[in-house]
Amino acid sequence: MSAVPVPSCENTFDMSRDAFEKLVEYLRSEQSRKLTHSDLERALTERGRELLRLLLQAHVEDRGQGLAAGPVVGADGVERAEPHLHERGLSRLFGEVRVERLGYGAKGTKSLHPLDAELNLPDEEYSLGLRRKAAEQAAQTSFDATVEYLERETGKDVGKRQVEELVRRAAADFNDFYVKTRTPEPSAATGSILALSADGKGVVMLPRYLREATRKVAEERKHKLDKRLSKGEKRGAKRMARVAAVYTVEPYLRTPEEVVRTMAPHHEKEKLPRPKVEGKRVWASLVKTPEEVIGDAFLEGLRRDPNREKTWVALVDGNKTQLKILRKLARRHRIRLTIVLDIMHLAEYLWDAAVAFHGEGSKEREEWVSKRLLAVLRGEAPHVAAGMRRSATLRGLSSKEREPVDDCADYMHTYKPYLRYNQYLAKGLPIATGVIEGACRHLICDRMDGGARWSIEGAESVLQLRALRSSGDFDEYWTHHETREYQRNHVARYDNGQVVPVRRSRRPTLHRIK
Repeated sequence: MSAVPVPSCENTFDMSRDAFEKLVEYLRSEQSRKLTHSDLERALTERGRELLRLLLQAHVEDRGQGLAAGPVVGADGVERAEPHLHERGLSRLFGEVRVERLGYGAKGTKSLHPLDAELNLPDEEYSLGLRRKAAEQAAQTSFDATVEYLERETGKDVGKRQVEELVRRAAADFNDFYVKTRTPEPSAATGSILALSADGKGVVMLPRYLREATRKVAEERKHKLDKRLSKGEKRGAKRMARVAAVYTVEPYLRTPEEVVRTMAPHHEKEKLPRPKVEGKRVWASLVKTPEEVIGDAFLEGLRRDPNREKTWVALVDGNKTQLKILRKLARRHRIRLTIVLDIMHLAEYLWDAAVAFHGEGSKEREEWVSKRLLAVLRGEAPHVAAGMRRSATLRGLSSKEREPVDDCADYMHTYKPYLRYNQYLAKGLPIATGVIEGACRHLICDRMDGGARWSIEGAESVLQLRALRSSGDFDEYWTHHETREYQRNHVARYDNGQVVPVRRSRRPTLHRIK
């Protein structure tokens, strides 16, 4: 291929002007006057998309072919002094455009395109705008539905495999975003309580992406029937996703009596409005260990409260590994951490224990639970546990009958240090894990439990994108992601990271001669 200079075209927008005039002519026609508003919407969407494509194509052509304003030197230190005209396609939200631009090369090197850097073009065919559409949609619904959505909304047929790749690329800067870019509000501007919470939820995986122990169990499992599952059998094995939440909130002072009245079986409305949770960030990972995820929660907390001025609270469900990690990290970061056992978990134990003494649907069972729950909230959990055991013994219950009583009493004995609810309520601390349980439902159950079996890369990317949306960070993240794409795809390829700008003066361009 050789190239010779030709004058730049001065009428690059003529086709888009013609398309606009034809659109106006169509809207004035008798044909369009017979359409309903929904028919008009569909027609305008299709014709308007083509008009936008023509406008973008004209704009790209009008910018010229990217004549370098200085020597083009790559990251390898080699100057690329030979310009050639290259063409590439770019699939955007409203169709494909062709980009003709100068590539500067030298023997044995890969060409560099200054115009690509100015436009921040991705290496792949699909634009960053289309990538964002794919990411936002795939975070909410299946990959198959995302394929249909993109074809319907953009007119572009994007394959399922390409959608999955777009989603993975879209989430590539998730960890970098939270570590390097976010500037917290001043500590004094948010609530005085900083709450951490963590949990786990299983995701059905393709066999090769299961953890080793789980994979072996899954391989040894045999189904009774060939064509359907029997009672109790599961279709796929799961890998545990570690979920975390961090937020700030103002104290909410309540008495034990007020708390009991809002819980089952009373469900009374709270007299005072509950303070709003601030700056809630939730996320989940199938790749990181529990210690890594909880460690990230501590780092997020320290980003918000670097001087450790707030009251740090960890809300737990009794997982012993989690408790060990929390205590370890609190010591490492020199944080005075108050660990609170979720009151709802304890209440469930009390409801189970009550069946040993009263009928499951009886009024007496409700009264039994309310009375003991009130005592627990007053800081009397050890007395409640001892009284339950004593009552079971006096009634002569068998080992089987008293099993839920002993389970409840053992639970309260094991977690005694984290049941000081009278102190927590007096300080206005949260005592329930509703935020993290909601995160588990939203991040995982609402999207990952649709019957699909996941790859580790696809599931992790979707979890990260859902976390960004749930935390209200998606727009800020996407700005960061586009900046990182520019650094990866362009800055990193030039000597000392100095991208050569495009010359602005209208000069002769190169024309491809075949």
